[in-house]
Amino acid sequence: MSSVKFAALFLLAGCAAAPLPVAGPAPVAPAAAAQPAGTGSVARGAALVQARCTGCHAVGLTGNSPLAIAPPFRELSRRYPISSLQESLAEGLVTAHPEMPEFAFEPDQVLDIMAYLENLDSAAHSVR
Repeated sequence: MSSVKFAALFLLAGCAAAPLPVAGPAPVAPAAAAQPAGTGSVARGAALVQARCTGCHAVGLTGNSPLAIAPPFRELSRRYPISSLQESLAEGLVTAHPEMPEFAFEPDQVLDIMAYLENLDSAAHSVR
């Protein structure tokens, strides 16, 4: 990969990771006691995938992915055990197709995304 392409990819991945500016005061995080240590938040996971993944993937119980080759998140468990995605999310998600940017998430974000994916998978199985 040329250095220009690598630099562009690096910048794009960095843009996806940057938080969007918010007008007014920053939101207040829920109390630490509300979230047991070592577990993720479905709501925060939903917000993360909504912000970072919806350009290509359907992230809810219905709808098609905007990018045809990007699987809807509700169908991920048909391709992979959901628990196997945790390490990939933490170390950097890389795929064989060029449309997928590389993502790496912080440990707390990984737990949040995993909580969301597990919740979505349970809900999708109950609808089937």
